Amino acid sequence: MAKPTTTRQREILTAIVESYIATGEPVSSGALAHSAFANSMSSATIRNEMAELAEAGLLDQPHTSAGRVPSAEAFRLYVSQLTAKTPARSALHSQIDTSFAGLAGQSALLERTSHVLAALSSGVGVAIGAAASTDLLEHIHFSRLAQRRVLAVVVTRSGMVRDRVLTLDQDLAPVQLETAANFLNEHFRGWNIDLVRAELARRIDHERTAYRQLADAVALWSQTVPTGASQQQAVYVDGVANLIALSEFPADRDRLRQMLAALEEKQRLIELLNAYANTSEGSVRVVFELGQQDPGMAGLVLIAAPARASGDSTVAILGPQRMDYQSAIAAVGYISQLLHRMDTGDPVPLSR
Repeated sequence: MAKPTTTRQREILTAIVESYIATGEPVSSGALAHSAFANSMSSATIRNEMAELAEAGLLDQPHTSAGRVPSAEAFRLYVSQLTAKTPARSALHSQIDTSFAGLAGQSALLERTSHVLAALSSGVGVAIGAAASTDLLEHIHFSRLAQRRVLAVVVTRSGMVRDRVLTLDQDLAPVQLETAANFLNEHFRGWNIDLVRAELARRIDHERTAYRQLADAVALWSQTVPTGASQQQAVYVDGVANLIALSEFPADRDRLRQMLAALEEKQRLIELLNAYANTSEGSVRVVFELGQQDPGMAGLVLIAAPARASGDSTVAILGPQRMDYQSAIAAVGYISQLLHRMDTGDPVPLSR
């Protein structure tokens, strides 16, 4: 795909992209001459340059009598200009700092991140991170429902309650379930739930006299809290209604239905961000052809960046091609750096 070869073509293409972002309407040479160039360039000159840009694949014409609209390649070139010279925007930073004031804890930070990105971009804000693994065991209880079926209830210090129906390899009497629960509560209350399994296995090897209690506890705990259950990625999404309100989507009901289905399946969002967010570079990335990764995302643009020193969090905006790229890129980049500093314990300077 050819790029604009002259300064004039680059200026005209930039003006077309920004006009289309602002209005959502095809751009004519006459309107461009008046609004973007204050009649310093004639309509005929602009029309000739637009014809060359169209031949290069940078402009499309939706209707014969209509003006031109930027192609995906035109948006890509426009964004490459922004990322090369995006200046610091203290007003935006101050707005973000205010939104994060008083928050503590990763879950609260990521939830607020998705909300702030959605509000700033009129797109969908996305923040993904490892679910908190610092919960401590407060109490566990087992109830026999039927033969080989047991209800397990785990209460953590943070107030979270987990319940799961277990199917056991062998039936356990109520007294055995009570013994296992008493053992876990007595020995592991206040423990990080991620450490219980390994400690149970260690004690089986070293405390043969308590083998039966421990074996029952291991079997029950393994099904109650599967391996990695506390390390699943938490996804916070806000602003889907912003996309529904856009003029591009309601006209195509099937496309809107596919897009909403893709956004509702959070595992698809995790896979999408894992596929495109470059944690090794730590920079903001803008991706246009999302439909190649997930057909339900066709027509959307992804702006994403890794957000934590450990590399397990990502913040992103999913929006239409018509968005304020400069604000969106600046917001994603700044929040990424903000969460990184919070994770590493570095001081967080407030914008003035």
